[in-house]
Parts: sequence; structure tokens; C-alpha cells
Amino acid sequence: MNQLTFHNGDKLDAIGLGTWKSEPGEVYEAVREAIRIGYRHIDCAWIYQNEAEIGTAFADSFAAGEVTREELWVTSKLWNSFHAPEDVAPALQETLTNLQLDYLDLYLIHWPIAHKPGVTFSETADGFLPIDEMPIEATWKAMEACVDQGLVKHIGVSNFNIPKLKKLMASARIQPEMNQVESHPLLAQNELLSFCLSNGIQYTAYSPLGSRDRAAGMKGADEPDMFENEVIKSVADKHGVHPAQILIKWAEARGTSVIPKSVNPKRLKQNLEAANIPLSDEDMDAMNGVDKGYRFLNGIFWERPGGFYTADSLWND
Repeated sequence: MNQLTFHNGDKLDAIGLGTWKSEPGEVYEAVREAIRIGYRHIDCAWIYQNEAEIGTAFADSFAAGEVTREELWVTSKLWNSFHAPEDVAPALQETLTNLQLDYLDLYLIHWPIAHKPGVTFSETADGFLPIDEMPIEATWKAMEACVDQGLVKHIGVSNFNIPKLKKLMASARIQPEMNQVESHPLLAQNELLSFCLSNGIQYTAYSPLGSRDRAAGMKGADEPDMFENEVIKSVADKHGVHPAQILIKWAEARGTSVIPKSVNPKRLKQNLEAANIPLSDEDMDAMNGVDKGYRFLNGIFWERPGGFYTADSLWND
């Protein structure tokens, strides 16, 4: 399996386990099984509301001798309601307590969007703050302080485009080391990937299979099914594997990290084994040709009447 190397030499397995939408009662066993079969990269977030159960899985895995803390890479994310500088370290401390860890390997600003402190989610514009009233640059300084305090080794962002990255980088003392974004053959984001890699920013692909199990309210009409895409199916058939494995391998093969979610032991194993598929240059070229700039998570769910955020400004401003 490919690994991503950070500025200080730390290495991250390219294929990790995503935990978004992993339900209570399922995520514990999923994490335990993932660690048993060789996963060493686990992606979490406060807003997923399952970190306490994941923490129990970590503690039990350590106690059973299945993995050491040093062998495990754990990522989590700062939610929109904790962007106030004074709220960043307490939010991270809560995550560490829930995960039963002393430090994170990577902590990300989840979205370039600010909620009012204490507002987890809001159906109206009243629960949001314009980003210039809660600037990312101020939040980032508090993230940097968490590195100084030893609470986290690396910091980065999620759902940032090139202009937002450039603005943050201009004032950052510690440059962002990761950008986690939706990415798959229908949304290759080649320009963003090139910018990140040329600036020492690693890149993680979320929703690599299209987040097929997300809430109906987050889905668009007539969404494409990547498992039924003729090119992807053809490459999968050629190698005798499931299209999901081809999608995961495509992300790993282009030098990015990828975090498919599953709670099914068979799928967990297949997802990890995707690293062994010998995709050819011809296979990669064929899959690269299906890019349509299509977002499954299009950001419209952040739009509110009279609000401060639009999908267009999120991805393009």
C-alpha cells in the first residue's frame, strides 16, 4: 500500500477507515475488526457523534495487543460551532477524551463555515456567522497552539478550495498539511490535487464510493451510480473485483489517501485489499476520462434563506 509522508517524516497509510454514518453499536466492531485485519488509519470527527464508541474500540485494541498507539494514525475534525479561538482546544480535548487518546495525529477544520458558538446545526441563517466575523485565520492560530501543546501532531483542513487555501497559507505559521475533500473519478479535482501536492499539502479523498448511504435530504435527483458506470465496471471486470475496490485503488494509485466507510467485515477486507490491484496506465487513463466535476455532497445543504453561504461560494470563492 502507498503511504503519504509528512514534513517530519511521519507516514500515513493511504487506505483508511472512514467512520461517518457508522451507527452506534456498529462502529465499535467495525473499528476492532479493521484494526485486526491491518487498518492503521482511522478517520473520525466530532460531528459524527460516535467518537466515544471508537475510543472504547481503541482502548480494547491496545489492551488486546492488536496495535500500539504509535502504530495507529487517528484523524479528527473541528466542527463549525467551535471556530472561536477559545473553543478550539476544548473541542480537541473533548475529542481526545472520547477517543481515550493523549494526542491526535491529525486535526482538521471540518468546513470553511462558522456556526454561532453552541449551535451544532441550524435550519435557519440565524445559527450561522459570516466567515469574516469568525475568520479561519484566527481559528487556525488556535489550531497551531494545539500543536505547540502536544495535543496534535499535524493540522489541516477539509472542504477547502485553492483560493481558501492560499488565503490561509498567507498568514499561517504552521502550513496546513492536509486537505480532505470529496474525490472520485466523477470529481477528480485535478487542479486542486496538483496545487496541494506542489505546496506540500497532502490530499485525502472522502466519499470515494459516492456516500450511497447518506441521508435522503443530502441526495440530489437522479444521482449517478459509480458502481454502474460503464468504464468503472469494465476495469473492475478486467481485474475480477468489485467496482468499489477499483474506486478505492484509483484514489490510492494517484497518490492520495482515501477513507471508504464500512461496518461489514467482508467489505472492510475488500477495501483494504484494493491496494493490491495492479491498475495499468491504460486503466487509470480510462477512469480519469469519466471526470464530470460531479459532487455528491454539493454543499447546498449549507444554504439558508438570507444566509451567508452558498454552494457556489463554498467551492469557487
